[in-house]
Amino acid sequence: MARQTKPLTDTQIKQAKPKDKIYNLADGEGLALRIKPNGTKSWLFDYYRPFTKKRTTLTFGTYPSLSLADARKQKLAAKALLAENIDPKVRREEENQQQRTKIANTLRTTAEAWFAVKEASVTPNYAEDIWRSLELHIFPSIGEMPITQVKATHAIDTLRPIAAKGSLETVKRLSQRLNEIMTFAINTGLIDANPLTGIKSAFNKPVKNNMPSLAPNELPELMITLSQASITKTTRSLIEFELHTMVRPSEAAKAKWSEIDFDNAKWTIPAHRMKMSKDHVIPLSPQVINILKRMLLISGNREYIFPSIKNPTTHINEQTANAALKRMGFKGRLVSHGLRSIASTTLNELDNKFDSDVIEAALSHTEQNSVRAAYNHATYYDRRIELMRWWSEHIEKAALGSLSLGATLEK
Repeated sequence: MARQTKPLTDTQIKQAKPKDKIYNLADGEGLALRIKPNGTKSWLFDYYRPFTKKRTTLTFGTYPSLSLADARKQKLAAKALLAENIDPKVRREEENQQQRTKIANTLRTTAEAWFAVKEASVTPNYAEDIWRSLELHIFPSIGEMPITQVKATHAIDTLRPIAAKGSLETVKRLSQRLNEIMTFAINTGLIDANPLTGIKSAFNKPVKNNMPSLAPNELPELMITLSQASITKTTRSLIEFELHTMVRPSEAAKAKWSEIDFDNAKWTIPAHRMKMSKDHVIPLSPQVINILKRMLLISGNREYIFPSIKNPTTHINEQTANAALKRMGFKGRLVSHGLRSIASTTLNELDNKFDSDVIEAALSHTEQNSVRAAYNHATYYDRRIELMRWWSEHIEKAALGSLSLGATLEK
């Protein structure tokens, strides 16, 4: 008959003194109190592992932090797992690892992993804008919060001060970015569901405002004012260059001499600088070539066509054109991005002189149908040469000829 172990009492445990060597006081069913020479009293549970049947020991904690009653509860919980062939030591390690993962995977670290994938699919400028917005508005308040603990209320409370300032477009973009991060967290197994799906409904929708632009019949006013403006030749050239080529402000400001092919009169903007992440080849009219020849005298030995005044090794600031237009009296009427609108409106009002698809191609608006887009790219270039020539001649006429930098260069 097996000898039964008499259960321990609190008095026995309190009175147990350390000895020269480690010794155990058994409580029964594998539970024992181990007493070390330094006086530490630790609860141990000896058991046979499922399947392998190898003997091992699981430590529960130390006395008196873990009482006799609580140690017995943990023993019963371990035995319940063993009854289902679950190793309690393995289960504990899994739970500890999950907890470590929760603590390690904060909103910021998850966002970093998401951004490493995201930035490969967007332009460098847009990627920079994304990360800067998170660092400015999101990370200071909830960036170090474990991703598993981020709730809708946390995100809404973080965005509410931004909404209070009227920056609803920023709130909209941040809501979208937070949702993308959460979707990434789901797909990588960090969370099971996205708690932020409805946060945008907590705020008013931003009012869509078109960028200020002049009507086509106001183009002469712009050109005459531009010719008389107290601005640098580089800034004036930039504005006219942007107007003639119909590109976005950032694309014009960052134009490089290496992208210009004078022999074939074309400018190739590489994909990484384009909004749609595709190369954009622009036929250059004689007027644009003239503007570039004027700039050769200023920056021909530089990398950028329109260098910064303060630091000529880099490009002019994207907001320089906007600032100049404001000083010229166009505040609230025209921004540099609106120069594209002048071109678009003018060309689309010409009673079908130019096909709308050709105009869209000139404005680098991407065709969603990839097969059709490839065809358009191949067939529209020659027609765009004609369009760009007409547009530049129209600008020169509006500037009364000699008032335009694109006019024929003096010999």
